[in-house]
Order: sequence, then structure tokens, then C-alpha cells
Amino acid sequence: MPEQAAAASSGRTSGAGAARIAVTRLTLTEFRCYGQLRIELDPRPVVLTGPNGAGKTNLLEAVSFLSPGRGLRRAPLPEVTRRQATGTAGWAVAARLLTPTGEIALGTRLEPGEGRRAVQIDGRPAQSQTALGARAPMVWLTPQMDRLFGDAASQRRRFLDRLVFGFHPDHAGQLGAYERAMRERNRLLKDSPRPDPAWLAALEDTMATAGTAVAAARRELVARLRGAESLMIEGPFPRAELAIDGRIEAWLGDRPAVDAEEAFRNLLCDNRRIDAAAGAATEGPHRSDLSVHHRTKAMPAAQCSTGEQKALLIGIILANARLLAGERGAPPLLLLDEVAAHLDEARRAALYEEILALGAQAWMTGTDPALFAPLGDRAHHLGVDDARVTARLAD
Repeated sequence: MPEQAAAASSGRTSGAGAARIAVTRLTLTEFRCYGQLRIELDPRPVVLTGPNGAGKTNLLEAVSFLSPGRGLRRAPLPEVTRRQATGTAGWAVAARLLTPTGEIALGTRLEPGEGRRAVQIDGRPAQSQTALGARAPMVWLTPQMDRLFGDAASQRRRFLDRLVFGFHPDHAGQLGAYERAMRERNRLLKDSPRPDPAWLAALEDTMATAGTAVAAARRELVARLRGAESLMIEGPFPRAELAIDGRIEAWLGDRPAVDAEEAFRNLLCDNRRIDAAAGAATEGPHRSDLSVHHRTKAMPAAQCSTGEQKALLIGIILANARLLAGERGAPPLLLLDEVAAHLDEARRAALYEEILALGAQAWMTGTDPALFAPLGDRAHHLGVDDARVTARLAD
């Protein structure tokens, strides 16, 4: 029988009656350290506490696989299967998800021998992972992202794309199409002395079409976040000044999208020799960057203190959640790994109150249950120890 952790459904959440997106059942099979696990929940925030290495982050990773992509760790999919698993079957994650239009069943698993995952929605196979983005928008924050503003631009692009998924579920598909075409073009330019011009033109057409759509979606969200100043939290979480830096994004600022797309198509054609020498496409949305400044201090986020950077990041996530709630009628799922450990008491309290006011189901992890005491019975409190999950009484 699967190990089961059940939490009472008191329904005592802020904003009762508001539309929610929440996991009400999570079932894991051969996932990381869990052979079999089922957790029953209601829409309240979920607090997972226990020692390091107990399996807390594994649970957040499992929830993250209910969205497109490779999850919050971006691990190779076969590595997610439990080491002690027997047979050829890989890992699987299933969930019952509460949405503004009713409950749905989501499932995803590693396809044996394929190195990729299959997705089911209400028991029926989905064509691609993109279908998940429309059902379970989510954003996550991990300790590795504390260095986001000083890290490589690719990390900031990935963070921004995760925010975009909530507003444009097809964004994942556009990204995938762009990256596949770019990889094939790179291969042709590198390996073929005289690559087929027609095939190159077809690949560049895909890159231009999908890449312009990617740039436009990113630019749109940054503009909306920048313009929605009332959504940026004052006090513990400073306002962030956001901008997207990239050639395609700049073109979209002064010309119609169809003209930007054509300009990108011509640029790719003109750059074939340069890109062949470089071994990579030297222009495109894969080189864009998210610029973030501390508005009050007029300082680049990368130059702020560690605490200020984390506060800026949380502020962006919460502002995005409010914007999404206003548009889709419900905030996204929030996966916040070790979020409380490096926040002072005032910022922790502010974060909890914002989550409750939003009506968001936030999954939060930590080693010290006392850090989450202000939530009381407004959240589920689950203890995690050696891959065993048990209900805890609120402090």
C-alpha cells in the first residue's frame, strides 16, 4: 500500500470563495527517494519541514513536473527515477488539480527507453507538455536562484520564461520550436561544407517566426510588470525596475512584429558565415537578457546586498502572481524552496500575508518549523523525514 500523508481540509484560507489553482492530491511513483507516496490536501499553502536530505525539495520538484519543461532542478529525466526502482518503469507523478473551472487530473511519467516524458490530462494523452502550461501555471524560487541577478543571462531568461508561461501557455512550444531549429541550423553550418540553402532557409524561417513570438511575449510581460507599479510591493519587498535587452525586442519597440520577423530572417541569412565560424547563432532571443534595478536606490540588482536581491526577486514573483490572478482569475502555484531561511522576521511575515491575501497555494520548505509558525492553521504543516511524510500540528 502506498505511504500516505493526509491533512485535514478545514478550508480556512484567506480570500475564501476566490478561484484557486491548487494541488489537492499528489501521487508519486519511483520518484527520487519516494517509492510510493500519496498526499491529500486542500487549497491552503503547504509547509514542508524536516532535516536536510529528507526529501522536501523532491516534493517541490514533483509538483514542478506538472508544468512544461524539466522541472525546477532541470535534471536529466532518467536521473529522476528512484535508484532502488526495479524493472524498466521510470518515475511517474499524478495530481488532482483544483482550477477555476473545476478539478482535473494531471499525470506525467518517464517513457521507458525514451528519455522523455509523456503527459496525460483527465486520462487522455496530451500532444505535448505545452498543454500543462494552460492548466497549472507555476513559478518557483530555489536557493540557487539567490544568485540570479549576478549569474549568467541564460538563468534570467529561464526565470522570465517561467513567468511568461502563465500568460502565454504556447510560449513553451515557441521556445521549443526556436531552439530545435537553431540546433539543427548550427549543426548544418558546422558539419556541412555546403549546406542546402533551401533547408537553411526553412530553418531560419522557423527561427524568425518562433523567435519573434518569444521576444514579443517576453517584452509584453516585462512591460506589464513595469507598468503595474501598484502590484510591486512597498516596504519589505522593494520595487524592481525591469527591462528586456535584446536586438529583436528592440526592433519590436519601433516596428510591427511582421517587420521585425522579416528583419530577423534576413539577419540570420546574412550571418551564416559568421555563425558557422562561431559554431552558434550569434543573434536572436537566446541572447537576450532581463535587466533588473532596485528602483528606490537606482542601483543594478547585482550590486545590491544578498538580502535585497532576494527581496527584489520575491517582489517580482508576487507582482507577477497578482497580475496573473487578475487576468486568469487565480494566482499560480508558488514553489518556494528554503524561502524563509534568509529572510528576517518582518519579511517572513510580509511574505506569508501576501501569499494568504493572494489565495495562492505556495509550497514552502525549511528545516525549522518555528519559521512558519505565523501561518498557524492557515497552512498545511507536513513533516518530512527519510522520505516519510506525516501531518504536523501547527505551532
